Amino acid sequence: MWHFDRDFLEELGPWVAVYPQAFMERRPLMCQHPNHRQPIFCILPPHIIDALVQRGTPRQRALALRALGVDHTLRALRATPRTLVPGIRRRPSAMGAEAQKQRTIYDAHSIETLPGDVVRSEGGPPTGDVAVDEAYDGLGATYDFYAAAYNRNSIDDEGLPMLATVHFGQDYNNAFWNGEQMVFGDGDGELFNRFTISLDVIGHELTHGVTEDEAQLVYFFQSGALNESVSDVFGSLVKQRVLNQTAEQADWLIGAGLFTANVNGVALRSMKAPGTAYDDPVLGKDPQPAHMNDYVRGFADNGGVHINSGIPNHAFYLAATQIGGYAWEKAGRIWYETLLDAQLRPTANFQRFASLTLAHAEKLFGAGSPERQAVSQAWNEVGIAVT
Repeated sequence: MWHFDRDFLEELGPWVAVYPQAFMERRPLMCQHPNHRQPIFCILPPHIIDALVQRGTPRQRALALRALGVDHTLRALRATPRTLVPGIRRRPSAMGAEAQKQRTIYDAHSIETLPGDVVRSEGGPPTGDVAVDEAYDGLGATYDFYAAAYNRNSIDDEGLPMLATVHFGQDYNNAFWNGEQMVFGDGDGELFNRFTISLDVIGHELTHGVTEDEAQLVYFFQSGALNESVSDVFGSLVKQRVLNQTAEQADWLIGAGLFTANVNGVALRSMKAPGTAYDDPVLGKDPQPAHMNDYVRGFADNGGVHINSGIPNHAFYLAATQIGGYAWEKAGRIWYETLLDAQLRPTANFQRFASLTLAHAEKLFGAGSPERQAVSQAWNEVGIAVT
């Protein structure tokens, strides 16, 4: 049974009137498998695809329209995501000696059927196919991150095998987590490179699985923006750990490398400076706000989940850089413990999430600690007062 926060209901009211079925099925209107209630979380936000439809070349428009209709093509999916039971929350158990990575990479051969043919399994040598090997390494880096930093055994903390399909569709401009596996397109080569190129994208998408397993944050409005933000946070931390970067050294970009040289931009999003990741004649300008004063209201993108996530993203960046050191050790630990907290309801808003991070900072490091002060100051700087 959900508990609906007042702010969530106020934002949701007009949406339910327009899209009652989508609300009742707890699903977004895009990137949705048509045969079940499990959202499919895509890395490329709707506003970028919409921009391609409006301003792209004929080929770019055609590919964008195909991406917009991905829910229809996904009827060929053979995988059925696991059913998660709302309201059941557990703490991660200590990883046993048997805990180990179980990776399998499939090749879809440029068609839209999953999973495809097995091309690399756990322990297998590199194949020479850059997308296959990047996916394999990205899954491993994400597994290793959660295991080493938070003693978590795979996405579900129970050793879930990590699966990925590459070369999905013809020049498909996206990557997504479907509740059971990762799927990567090759990009169109004009505006987008292959979607395995960015390690933080892989970490981002797999973290949607962690969030599904722990918090079931509803993919609408502020809870949906938190869902996206949590994936950005830990996706960035996966990359930072692989590169052995401190918070000061990190670029705090999500999707760096995805754009070709034809795009005036550096990434899909910037946690350091939301709203500055790209400004391109075709793709438009990065619409993310960094402060609640610029919070975007509306129904597009499930209430702006890919847009307003810039606010909690920036709060994490501020906290992590103020604390210093490796961001996954302290700031990341605070956010991770918050994600696991039973008090984090599926419909939580920014205020509730912020208050819980402050509580966990105090619990982990003390009431008068620099870490608690950094978290409090970070949220205040983005316009969310916490006490």
